[in-house]
Amino acid sequence: MRSFFRFFLYIVVLLTSAQASAQSILADFNVPTQASMPGGPQGAAILEGKKLLTETRVLLPKNVGNGLNCTSCHLNGGTVAYAAPWVGLWGVFPEYRSRSGKLISLSQRINDCFERSMNGQPISYTSDEMINMLAYMQWLSTGVPTGQSVNGRGFGKIDQKLTPDASTGKVLFAQKCASCHGADGAGLKNPTGGYVFPPLWGDASFNDGAGMARTFTAAAFIRHKMPVGLEGTLTDQQAVDIAEFFTHQPRPAYAAQSGDWPKGGRPKDARN
Repeated sequence: MRSFFRFFLYIVVLLTSAQASAQSILADFNVPTQASMPGGPQGAAILEGKKLLTETRVLLPKNVGNGLNCTSCHLNGGTVAYAAPWVGLWGVFPEYRSRSGKLISLSQRINDCFERSMNGQPISYTSDEMINMLAYMQWLSTGVPTGQSVNGRGFGKIDQKLTPDASTGKVLFAQKCASCHGADGAGLKNPTGGYVFPPLWGDASFNDGAGMARTFTAAAFIRHKMPVGLEGTLTDQQAVDIAEFFTHQPRPAYAAQSGDWPKGGRPKDARN
């Protein structure tokens, strides 16, 4: 009996180790080809979902409270590695989020962005709009094994041991960013009333509960994807300084922010 129990424990340990190893393996980052998109109702939903995520401000005016689209941060329809891509997200949710302090669904994660990054209102989980956006994200995740993140998820790495300097960041912003986003951070509008380059602060930008309002989150995005056409030319320190400057400029307040990280683990750059 004792030998059997030891054998049983050995098998449990092996299975647990194998599961942990599988979860730590990153899948390749592959965007499905347009030719692979299905036809019929599913294909129509995928196309509509992409349109909603690209033209969010115009198509969902009741849910967007600023001048942004989802693709203001999720570049090129969520297909760019280390620019918060949607590739592979379908199979990793439900996922535990320390900011929420619980396991959340992909629909909840989408609404989290609408309330924070879009400074707006959540979308009904059963609405056509939500289902279509999910259909697009599911298609983008074609071929990614369930439970595996892709190599290129999120915003990439940044040295979080660096000390941010907003004064230096202000100078760098004027040199590296203002030509697109404006000296006042108000962005560059297009003739239709949207933005060629999104506002980084002010009423038309994301609120202080958004991930992009955090210094090191914004710095990782800047470090790897900005300035446009000169990606990767900034150092970690420069990116951190620029982020420290613009994330702390005036912006809408997220009323429910006091409830974030209810189980602890609040990051050092989280807004108060």
